[in-house]
Parts: sequence; structure tokens; C-alpha cells
Amino acid sequence: MRAHKTVILLTLGFLIGISVLLYPAFSSYWNSKTQSRAIVNYESVLEYLEPEDYSSVFQAAYDYNDALRELDFPLRDFEQVPGYYEALKIEGTSIIGYVKIDKIGVELPIYHGTSEDVLNRGVGHLEGSSLPVGGENTHCIMSAHRGLPSAKLFTDLDRLEPGDTFQLMILDQVLTYQVDHINIIEPTDTRDLQIIEGGDYCTLFTCTPYGINTHRLLVRGVRIETIVEKPPL
Repeated sequence: MRAHKTVILLTLGFLIGISVLLYPAFSSYWNSKTQSRAIVNYESVLEYLEPEDYSSVFQAAYDYNDALRELDFPLRDFEQVPGYYEALKIEGTSIIGYVKIDKIGVELPIYHGTSEDVLNRGVGHLEGSSLPVGGENTHCIMSAHRGLPSAKLFTDLDRLEPGDTFQLMILDQVLTYQVDHINIIEPTDTRDLQIIEGGDYCTLFTCTPYGINTHRLLVRGVRIETIVEKPPL
């Protein structure tokens, strides 16, 4: 009987050990599938929209960005501009678009805000920065975690170099940005996150160094012409 119990305990210990070892891989796979489903669902919802629907949604986002730019400190005083969580919101989906970075092989849904729940699922748009619709005097800022055992997200963001490109898929538009500036800053330093007069920028940021997370890695792109149109999923 004692030998039988010992075998059972050893077997249970083995199974628990295997489960612990396999959990990161399984969790990463599951999150990847969840992110893909969110994007596929987004695209399927868009199929039912008419051109005039796109126009009204984009115009509301442009108006929001214009109002945000009028603030002295948008990243601090953004609550003075109403309608953030309604902007780019399409019934039937919880995301506002997705980001595609071919060099590091990621395609991630974009959500409003940067709550912990959002950052565990995909990319968060930083409230107080321009909505991701492009245009003069805009600077869209988006963040994602790095080094999570359960999801890749922005783990390889440090592989991007000046000249590389990434794309934002927003409704029926493709916004292409070319990396022109990379910097590492203190978490409280917002100088590189401000709107630049006449510019059309998007900055991706995550924690750094890997596993230590005392600073922030900023990868900024300047808007360029999109050569390849939005491909079908």
C-alpha cells in the first residue's frame, strides 16, 4: 500500500511538473489564437459597413484629434476632451484596429487605453495621444508588454531599426510608418511623446531592459505612403 501511494505521488508530481513547463507555451499559443480571432472578427464586422459609415467614423476621430491638439498638455489633460472611448468604436468588435510589424512577425489588436487587462491581451492606445488615423499634427502612441510568458506582444520590439516599417490597419485604411527615431527614456519622461508641429507620427513603446523594466523603449515612425493596399485575411 505504501509503495502504491508513493507511485501515485510521484506520478502526480511528474504531471504537475510537466504542466508547469508546458504552461508558457500553451498560454502563448492560446493568446496568439485569441488575438487572431479578434482581428478576424474585426475584419468580418467591417464587411457590413458602407463607405459613408467609414467617413463618419474617421471624421469623428479627426475632430477628436483636433480638439486634443488644442490642449496645452494633452497627455495630462485629455479628460477635457470627451468621447475617447466612443471614437473608432464599431459595434460588434472591441478593438479599434490592429498593428502589423512584419520584421518581428506580429499582428496585434489595438484597444482603447492602457489598462492591465488591455496590455495582457494586445496593444493599448495611450489616452491623451492622437487617435491612430494619421494626419498633420498627430502623434499616436501605443504600448504593449514585453517578455510575458503567456504572450509575445512587443518582446522583439528592440529588433526594429531606423528604416524599418510597420502598419496600422484602421477600418478600410492602411497607415504605414517608417522608423525614424529610437530612444530609451525614464518612465516619467514624456518629451518624445509630444505632438510635433506639422508631423504625422506613431510611437510604439514597451518596457526595457528585458526582464528588468526600469525604462521605456520608444520606437517612433513617421508616416509614409502606403505602397501595398490592405490584403485580405
